[in-house]
Amino acid sequence: MRPTSCEISLEAITQNVETLRALVHPTPLCAVVKANGYGHGVIEVARTVLSAGATWLAVAIVEEGVELRQAGIDAPILVLSEHNASLRDVVDFGLTPTVYTLDGVAALDAIAKDTGPLKVHVGLDTGMRRVGVEPDELATVLEAVQSSNNLEVEAAWTHCPVADEPDNPFTDGQLSRFDAAVAASELPTHVANSAVAFTRPDRDAFMVRCGISLYGIDPDPALAGQVELRPALTLRSQVTFAKRIEAGEAVGYGHRWTATEPTGIATVPIGYADGVRRDLGLRGGGVLIGGKRHRIVGVVAMDQLMVDVGDHEVAVGDEVILIGSQGDEQIAAWDVATTLDTIAYEVICAIGKRVPRNYP
Repeated sequence: MRPTSCEISLEAITQNVETLRALVHPTPLCAVVKANGYGHGVIEVARTVLSAGATWLAVAIVEEGVELRQAGIDAPILVLSEHNASLRDVVDFGLTPTVYTLDGVAALDAIAKDTGPLKVHVGLDTGMRRVGVEPDELATVLEAVQSSNNLEVEAAWTHCPVADEPDNPFTDGQLSRFDAAVAASELPTHVANSAVAFTRPDRDAFMVRCGISLYGIDPDPALAGQVELRPALTLRSQVTFAKRIEAGEAVGYGHRWTATEPTGIATVPIGYADGVRRDLGLRGGGVLIGGKRHRIVGVVAMDQLMVDVGDHEVAVGDEVILIGSQGDEQIAAWDVATTLDTIAYEVICAIGKRVPRNYP
C-alpha cells in the first residue's frame, strides 16, 4: 500500500457542523461540498454533514450533484451556476438549479415540462462580477420564471467576494444593493458564505452556505479564532530513502539547491502530481519528521520530494506530515498557502485523486 495518504476526521467535520449550526441558529445550514468536498471526499463528507444536521448541500456543477444522487443521497442539492448543457440531469436527478439568464429560464422550462413544477434559485451579481443577473434586471428574470409553466422561484441569492476582509466596507454596500433588489419580490434569500457567517451570523433566514469552515479551516487568517474549528485533514507520507550528502552537492531537477555543509537528505514519495506545488521547497516550505520541522529542498518532482534533515536521525518508514500535527508542531493548510502566496482553499483542493482518503 502506498505510504502517502490523507486522513480525514469525520468526527472533526461533525463537530464543525455542530459549531456552525449553533452560530447561525435558527437558520438552516447548507453544506458546500463542491470540488470533492474541498478535497476531503464528497460522498463521505456529504453523509457526515447531513447526519450532523445540515439540511442542504451545494455543488458547483451538475455532475457533482448527480454523483451524490447516485450514492443514495436525497437531501436538497443546490447547483450554484447555470449549466444549460446538463439540464436534463438537473431535472432527472432532482437537483435545484440556479438561474440568472432568460435563455437559462427558457431552456429549463422546456426540459421540466414533463416533471411538474421545478423550484429554482435566482442568482444575483452584486459585486463578484462572475455570474448572476444584474440587480436592475432581476425583475425581468423573475417575470420570466413566474410566467413559465413549469418553474417556481424558491429563493434569491448572491455571493460576497471580500467578506473575509473584516474591515472592507464593500460587503456592507453589496448587501444593501442585494436587499434593495429583492425587496419588492419578498423572496427568501441567502447570501452568507463562511466569512459572512462568521461576521454576520444572523444575516440570513432561508439558509447559510458554509464551505471551507466545515473542514476546520478559517476563510481567512484575519478571522482565525473567531469561530472554534477543528481541522479535519491530515496529509501524511513516510520516508522511503535516506542518505548523507557532502557540502557542494546539489539536489533534484535543475540542481536548484546546493548543500553548504554535510547533511542528511530524506526522500518522501509525494510530488506535484499529488498536489504538492513544485516550488514549495524553493519558497521555504517544509514537513514534520520526528516532531521537528524540516525544509523541503530543491524542486518537488512529480512523484517525490526531498527534505534536508541535517544531523537528525531519520529512518526509512518514519512518518512525514505535510499538513497536520506531529508532536507539538503543526503545519496548517494556511501555513502552506502563505508560503505559496495563495489560499488554503487551493492547497486542499489540489490534493490529487491518487492520494487515498482514509476515514479512521
